[in-house]
Amino acid sequence: MDPVGGSDGATGAGRSSALRSLSEAWRRIPQSQVLGRGIRVQVMAGDLLESAIPNYLEHRWGTATAPIVFNSVDGAGRARLLDDLNVFDTHHLYLIGLAIDAPGDAFHCERCDHLLIRRVRMDSAAGWETIKVNQSTNVFIEDSTLSGAGDNVVDFVAVHGGHLVGNDISDAGDWCAYVKGGSSRIIVDGNAIHDCGTGGFTAGQGVGFEFMTAPWLHHEAYDVVVTNNVVHHTQGAALGVNGAAGVLIAHNTAYRVGSRSHALEVFLGGRSCDGDTAGCAAHRALGGWGGPGLDGQWIPNDTVSFLNNVVVNPVGAASAWGQVSVHGAADPPDGSGVPAGRRADDGLRVAGNVLANGDNSMSVVDGHGCDRSTCNADLLRATNLLVAPTGVLLAPESGDWRPASGVTGGVPVAFSWPEREPGTGTWTPPPTWTRTRSGVLRTGDRPGAL
Repeated sequence: MDPVGGSDGATGAGRSSALRSLSEAWRRIPQSQVLGRGIRVQVMAGDLLESAIPNYLEHRWGTATAPIVFNSVDGAGRARLLDDLNVFDTHHLYLIGLAIDAPGDAFHCERCDHLLIRRVRMDSAAGWETIKVNQSTNVFIEDSTLSGAGDNVVDFVAVHGGHLVGNDISDAGDWCAYVKGGSSRIIVDGNAIHDCGTGGFTAGQGVGFEFMTAPWLHHEAYDVVVTNNVVHHTQGAALGVNGAAGVLIAHNTAYRVGSRSHALEVFLGGRSCDGDTAGCAAHRALGGWGGPGLDGQWIPNDTVSFLNNVVVNPVGAASAWGQVSVHGAADPPDGSGVPAGRRADDGLRVAGNVLANGDNSMSVVDGHGCDRSTCNADLLRATNLLVAPTGVLLAPESGDWRPASGVTGGVPVAFSWPEREPGTGTWTPPPTWTRTRSGVLRTGDRPGAL
């Protein structure tokens, strides 16, 4: 496909007979049938205008041995789309090396399976979200540069299986990235996450009940591993958990975070019914948490660990309210299905972290109703290292996030993933915490990403 010199009347078999538009290439892929052979669209260098891009990409069913590949054949970033891609009910779609500079949201995929985005640059400077994926399975975003959103750069709702690995995710008015709506079994490893408003990365948040998918109908996220990320320059918490179950946040490094709130957060998740009352009622009948007319922040957490992370805020740039902010009792409304007595800090462990947050004069725990030992400031001082910020990282202002030689501590990372919902089985994630951000085998429990 040659956006400069191709012709949609050509065969598309090679450079000399290239198509001109991605729309024509998409039209030639068989619709609503399982592909017997893979299709690779080799997109040559050039700009693809809105007229050359399909308005809606749907019902294309590739397989593991017969995928659909859009590849920037002349090198990453050389084929540039100047409008968004909106995908529905499509399987084994792989985007390799493209650039998408959209006037609105760059990419949306609904009811997709096996979506791969690799070495892609996306910018949605005038959009609400850069990447939105919902009600989908096996979503993998790797080695990509994603930026520019009025709300969130990466938004997963009810996504089951996948990872965010090695990306640069930045410049959002709200969160840089979150996985919510019952999303499950997600690895978030080795990313740079920076320059966002409400926060860096969060497991969970809040969603309309009707948008969740069975059987994942209780928590906002399940089985999320967050490791080896560098999070910097966020106005809100660098890393958080909002109504999730089975979350390990270990060996990450954060710098200049929480300027308008706190460095780390453990909050209740939100739940609402956003208009589809029949859908909300159906999910409640299946035993889910929520229902028509129920709206608020009362989804508890279950088994969350923050281990061996490093948070550094220079003197004069400390987080505004505290080191770690923890909610307490869930207090769900009648009829929600949430068992009595559930809390935000059920199974919470915060240990082995280095907190070098200004002069550390702010509260260690910003309680928000949390009155258990998990929120005891003396306990957190005993199980974490609170130090002055100078000399903790080698040269963070110039992007060298390595810890200084004297930064030690940490605890062994021990975490198990039991079955979270009936019928979902157990999960064995890849042990990303055993290697550093650069892939070196980690010796001991030295905190941080590097």
